Amino acid sequence: MAQPAERFGLSAALTVPFRPDGGVDFPRFVAHVRWCLAQGCRTVTAFGTTGEGAAFSLSEREQVLGALAGAGIEGRQLVGGISASSAEDAVAQARLALDFGADALLLPPPFYFKGVGDEGLFGWFARVFEQLGAAARGVILYHIPSVTQVPLSVELVGRLRDAFPEVIRGVKDSSGSWDYAQALLAQHRDLAILIGDERCLAAAVRLGGQGAISGVANIYPEAMLPLVQEGREDDRIHRLVEALLAYPVIPAVKALVAHRTGDPAWLATRAPLQPLSPAEAARLGAAADRLFTTMAEAG
Repeated sequence: MAQPAERFGLSAALTVPFRPDGGVDFPRFVAHVRWCLAQGCRTVTAFGTTGEGAAFSLSEREQVLGALAGAGIEGRQLVGGISASSAEDAVAQARLALDFGADALLLPPPFYFKGVGDEGLFGWFARVFEQLGAAARGVILYHIPSVTQVPLSVELVGRLRDAFPEVIRGVKDSSGSWDYAQALLAQHRDLAILIGDERCLAAAVRLGGQGAISGVANIYPEAMLPLVQEGREDDRIHRLVEALLAYPVIPAVKALVAHRTGDPAWLATRAPLQPLSPAEAARLGAAADRLFTTMAEAG
């Protein structure tokens, strides 16, 4: 396959602020993207799981990309998340991101039908890539079975890489399974193996992992960089992830962005998701403060 020019590094799995009417709050969003990039993220990922991407229509995606372009955000700074069960819908979303010049695409499997095998999944991915034609590139396969309930086997990854060597760039593993991550790193180190569970990240980097698309990078990107760049463990990150997992993760990440910025507008989610209660958000913010203030002083 065509190798990327540099290691993937750190990408913030962008969370998205909403106005009271449910629309995207573009000024807050653009300011957040700029902050993430200024804090050391090589790219930002739009329309992923943390960004509630499955709740975005095609026209809204176009508006978000337009706002980023208007703010001077370049395609090379963006990973475009895809969320579709129809191959044609996946192609339409991918074309928007590729036309923007996106650095990569984050592509999960179709998620509506469960219990499907590798043969059917291979056929779906092949249909997407064939419809994209010569434009297809930079695809990061997205393994997140807790959400899709459709796992990507290590063998399927290899088959797709062999069939589409100029298209498949890597795999994002958000399973939280260290055994799966190790298998990917052992068999597919020629690909960019990215880790979604920050608790496994440093160990994966030490084995050849290329980085992360991380929800925590919305909050503490500077603390994430040593894990991504050096494979250096940070107990604060482990403990923060444990604290986040005590709540629904997407609203919890938004609560911590609200806490970091002092801006409660960040708490809003798009239905069917619901924000944390004020008490829950306060407890989570206090836990983060204890980790990143007390432990820093102790260090």
